[in-house]
Amino acid sequence: MALVEKKMQQRGGKIQRIEARLTPDQKSRIEYAASLKRKSVSEFIISSADSAAVEAIEKHESWTLSREDQKRFVGALLRPPAPNKRLKAAVVRYKRLVANS
Repeated sequence: MALVEKKMQQRGGKIQRIEARLTPDQKSRIEYAASLKRKSVSEFIISSADSAAVEAIEKHESWTLSREDQKRFVGALLRPPAPNKRLKAAVVRYKRLVANS
């Protein structure tokens, strides 16, 4: 590990880096937006990208159901249908696999 990286780690500094190529318009827009927020360009990019990442993860990891879908889901939990032939066959296969392992 390089000496600079060791020193930064000891001080709790950031050592990860991401590079991006921008059009001149994008760069100008980002610089202007950063100045409006009274942040450096790096601070602005990091906070914006981190917020977008959190939002993307939350959307990916959660479901939003319509009112009708909510009723069906809760109904299925409270009154599950009886197992059909395929489900019963799957249970038999599973028990056979578990018993043999």
